[in-house]
Amino acid sequence: MIREPDAFQAFLAELRRFVRERLVPREAEVARLDDVPEPLVREMAGMGLFGFSIPEEYGGAGMTTEELVLAALELSQCSVAFRARVGTNTGIGSEALVADGTAAQKRRYLPLLASGELTGSFALTEPEAGSDATALTTSARREGDHYVINGTKCFITNAPIAGLFTVMARTDPARGGAAGISAFIVERGTPGLSTGQPYRKMGQEGSPVSEVHFSDCRVPAANLIGGEEGQGFRTAMKVLNKQRIHLAALCTGPAIRMLDEAIRFVTGRKQFGQPLAEFQLVQAMIADCQTEIHAARALIMETARQRDRGEDVTMQASICKYFASEMCGRVADRCVQMFGGYGYIADFGIERFYRDVRLFRLYEGTSQIHQLNIAKRTLALSAAASAS
Repeated sequence: MIREPDAFQAFLAELRRFVRERLVPREAEVARLDDVPEPLVREMAGMGLFGFSIPEEYGGAGMTTEELVLAALELSQCSVAFRARVGTNTGIGSEALVADGTAAQKRRYLPLLASGELTGSFALTEPEAGSDATALTTSARREGDHYVINGTKCFITNAPIAGLFTVMARTDPARGGAAGISAFIVERGTPGLSTGQPYRKMGQEGSPVSEVHFSDCRVPAANLIGGEEGQGFRTAMKVLNKQRIHLAALCTGPAIRMLDEAIRFVTGRKQFGQPLAEFQLVQAMIADCQTEIHAARALIMETARQRDRGEDVTMQASICKYFASEMCGRVADRCVQMFGGYGYIADFGIERFYRDVRLFRLYEGTSQIHQLNIAKRTLALSAAASAS
């Protein structure tokens, strides 16, 4: 659902110009420094990029799902580091508060996240709890007006620079699986919280990721999200359902950009006396890329509209994330191929995208986990239809 079509189209045009004129020219610098410079972060904040999905009453744009994915398609047509810098605030770093936070929690933290004054981070994954997120062992023990948190999280995006962490921890050790998990807000500077050194990664330079450690970290009981124990995993699933649609759009933007770069290259480079773009096998790769990009975009837009109508899109969100992330990987491979030897050379940029987008098929549910989810839900729907 687009609430004010004319105003929103004007915003998208402004965002498109900002991406092309301010962000794309800084991509190589960000990769070299492994950091998004603070003046550029302030420009991004001034554009409102940190508050896309945070309600307007807390300083955000209050975007619908459809609006969010359209904005994501534009923002992600540049280095992944830029959208990752704001992405936790527009997605998993704020969504738990938006979905289930108390009124006091929302008033205190959402305006700071929407403005970019605080960077949020979502701490779920652990060394022994990745695809099986319910296996987490980080504990939160109630002591009077506080909870004492102990444990370690890993692969946490923006952890080294975050000022606010949404933390999943087990409050009831007697209850296994999802039932005993609760969600907490933990501020940077809380005694007992520390973050590790940023990982050295295959790609996505400029997007810091690290471990988060909790050692007798005392958190006020008022920071239990929603004020109720045992609801953390349900909150996480709400966050991830919306975020998977969002992430699917964030996978599609880079595919659009890579195809644009490849077309520019093959129309300008000649072999055997003619532009590469005139060779039919090159045209076949272009056609395959364009077809898959259009299929992903159509799937994402329809699922976003379904969610805005209040429909259950749990399976469709998995389908979006699975298809779009795998599609992006295939597009990246074809585009490197179209560049030939130049595609392997860092100076031409396409190899950076090739490395950056590989992570899409791993985080927020690996492709294999999504295959299982899609199959289970398809079989359940079939069984329900047969029984009716």
